[in-house]
Amino acid sequence: MEKITSFTIDHIRLIPGVYVSRKDPVGDSVITTFDLRMTNPNEEPVMNTAEMHAMEHLGATFLRNHPVFGSRIIYFGPMGCRTGFYLLLAGDYESTDIVNLMIEMYEFIRDFEGEIPGASAKDCGNYLDMNLPMAKWLARKYLDEVLYDITPDRLRYPE
Repeated sequence: MEKITSFTIDHIRLIPGVYVSRKDPVGDSVITTFDLRMTNPNEEPVMNTAEMHAMEHLGATFLRNHPVFGSRIIYFGPMGCRTGFYLLLAGDYESTDIVNLMIEMYEFIRDFEGEIPGASAKDCGNYLDMNLPMAKWLARKYLDEVLYDITPDRLRYPE
């Protein structure tokens, strides 16, 4: 079997950033998959499930309610390796097209107060596994270290 695209990226040279992972044609449309890499693979500790789960609930809620991109959101969720998230958008996009959206989303997570949307037994299959303070800390770190002054090497996969 062939390796899938995400397993062909050099994770030794990969740094936190916003990357186009793939573009898939679907009928007359394109779905763009973004790799929102938050930690240095195999260098930094991975994120724990509780903070990733909180970020997933907050990020998905923010994105699906966004006035411009809301109707284009296909999926937002964690990577199995726990080093970041995938975002799938309907449309043909480049990394630079979503940097401001990601700043908005991570600021929303960083500044969030109150009950996490969907964090109840009725709404979620593992609602107790949430860590809002750590989710906010990780969002702040990603904003400060990556998004606010993003450089070209954090917008294209290493070759």
